[in-house]
Amino acid sequence: MDFKAVLQQINRDKKEYAKGVGTPVLVLAALGMVVLPMPPFLLDILFSFNIALALVVLLVTVYTMKPLEFGMFPSVLLIATILRLALNVASTRVVLLEGHNGGDAAGKVIEAFGSVVIGGNYAVGLVVFLILIIINFVVITKGAGRISEVSARFTLDAMPGKQMAIDADLNAGFISADEARARREEVTREADFYGSMDGASKFVKGDAIAGIVILAINIIGGLFVGMVQHDLSFGRAMEVYTLLTIGDGLVAQLPSLLLSIGTAIVVTRQNESHNMGEQMTQQLGNEKSLSIAAGILFVMGLVPGMPHVAFLGLGALIGYLAYYSHQQKIKAQEQEAEESKGGAVASQQQEQKELGWDDVQPVDVIGLEVGYRLIPLVDQSQGGELLNRIKGVRKKLSQELGFLVPPVHIRDNLELDPNAYRITLMGVGSGDGELKHGDELAINPGQVFGPINGVATKDPAFGLEAVWIKPEQKDEAHSLGYTVVDAATVVATHISQLLTNNASLLLGHEEVQNLLDMLAKSHPRLVEGLVPDVLPLTTVVKVLQNLLNEGVAIRDMRSIVQTLVEYGPRSQDPDVLTAAVRISLRRLIVQDAVGGAEEIPVITLAPELEQMLHKSLQNAGDEGAGIEPGLAERLQGSLREAHQTQEMLGEPSILLTSGMLRSVLSRFVKHTIPGLRVMSYQEVPDERQIKIVSSVGQ
Repeated sequence: MDFKAVLQQINRDKKEYAKGVGTPVLVLAALGMVVLPMPPFLLDILFSFNIALALVVLLVTVYTMKPLEFGMFPSVLLIATILRLALNVASTRVVLLEGHNGGDAAGKVIEAFGSVVIGGNYAVGLVVFLILIIINFVVITKGAGRISEVSARFTLDAMPGKQMAIDADLNAGFISADEARARREEVTREADFYGSMDGASKFVKGDAIAGIVILAINIIGGLFVGMVQHDLSFGRAMEVYTLLTIGDGLVAQLPSLLLSIGTAIVVTRQNESHNMGEQMTQQLGNEKSLSIAAGILFVMGLVPGMPHVAFLGLGALIGYLAYYSHQQKIKAQEQEAEESKGGAVASQQQEQKELGWDDVQPVDVIGLEVGYRLIPLVDQSQGGELLNRIKGVRKKLSQELGFLVPPVHIRDNLELDPNAYRITLMGVGSGDGELKHGDELAINPGQVFGPINGVATKDPAFGLEAVWIKPEQKDEAHSLGYTVVDAATVVATHISQLLTNNASLLLGHEEVQNLLDMLAKSHPRLVEGLVPDVLPLTTVVKVLQNLLNEGVAIRDMRSIVQTLVEYGPRSQDPDVLTAAVRISLRRLIVQDAVGGAEEIPVITLAPELEQMLHKSLQNAGDEGAGIEPGLAERLQGSLREAHQTQEMLGEPSILLTSGMLRSVLSRFVKHTIPGLRVMSYQEVPDERQIKIVSSVGQ
């Protein structure tokens, strides 16, 4: 047998027994104090222990991080109350039996509280005792009891919801089974704790009531014992026994008051991981409040008749605390900024190490970049109207062109001049301009009745002469014949003009597929026979882009698809298919050009010039490459002159030529003579008549 191991086990058992023997011994000692007489010396020790226990409990409640960490508080409160009541019984016995022998007959502690604390005046002592009773019973105990009741009720009512939340988190996989078990135990302990606190607060309340009753009984009993048994006069008996009784009551009420405060602290604490000192510092250390309080104290200290030293000294102290709190806040912000900066650097390094395809940003189909002074134009909170104007432009163009125009992505660009903007298509700058936010742009439409004061410029959309004017000059500009628009309208018009001229860039495979899907809802057979049986989607896209590039809307998708289904088996050439589609859309083309007029004013080429261009194209074998440079320059000048003449007359400008030359000349004049439409003879509807207004080359 290993005797050493046996001895170690015996020692461990002794320690375990010793750990659990303290509380039973304390309860038995309290019962012994009620039954057995006790010497004054032992009473002094027990009264001192009672005060020390109350102080320890109070400090534990202050520095405990969470109320649940002091879960034994209700039991400690009960034991401390029993100990104090037992001491009251024991001290009452000693006071009544030995009180006639002098002030220290009941012990030094009771004598000290009876003579030193209240100055030996039983009337003062009675008042002080009653005030302590009122503070303890009416203020602290009553408030703590009410809070305990409400906390217990709310905690118990919330318990099923908390259990269900834990089960939901467990079923969703947010927590493990062990975490769920721990959280359930915490919920149960919380309910038990606040339920126990609700009952424990009744101990404190009953203790306060018992203190008043015991005081009255002791005074009456002391007078009876002193006058009847020891032949003392009423005054002498009143003085001796009242002082001892009040001293005894104060000794008992001091730890009672401390425990009541501890109870109130526990039930009013938030269930957060901070001790009370940290919470007080964080929530009361507001430099603004402290500064105002310090200022008020300084003003009060300067008022004549006020205690200057007290108010000015306290004001200086609170002012220093405000300054210290402000400095600590600045340090915390600097530290947070450094940590944030370090986190940003670390995040940037992490991103540099782990790049992916998400880091490759696609270019915007339509983009608008603005300088920083133009940000109010796009900020609706500052009254900016540009976003609504752009939305209106997109809606109008989508209805006119026949497909959904992509959204415009707007961003600020510090590289631009503060008043400048830039419009991009497919990431490429396609137009720019400068604005004067808050001013109006007065545009010269071609004929005005006089100049107007302002900053001369050009309309960015059409290059017309214009002047930036103040809003109050608007009526004057109108009277002189100017067209006046605001800065948002200038940008919106510029975007509209660029999108109209470059509509073919906005149409891709995705948009065409969406158009076909929409048509398939009403004409499923028609679309079903086109892609991919007759034509690939790429060819359809190219044909639609050609139409948009030539200024033809694609609203009538039914006619377009029917033509492609008909001519697709004969040719896969997009240009041939485009010409065929244009013929099927001839009524729409003419209507967009001249409206409902019976006659179509057209510009034609002289027969000799047309034959010459035919031969040039046949010999070159490439579209447009065979036009001799000198001839191209003369042709361009003549067409521009004829176009300007039509514009001056307010009539549409249409060049009518053969089907072979139409596509070539259309590309030839698109950018050099904007606004000149090119049509073939086959595109003139039968019900319309043509009127030759000019013949180029004669």
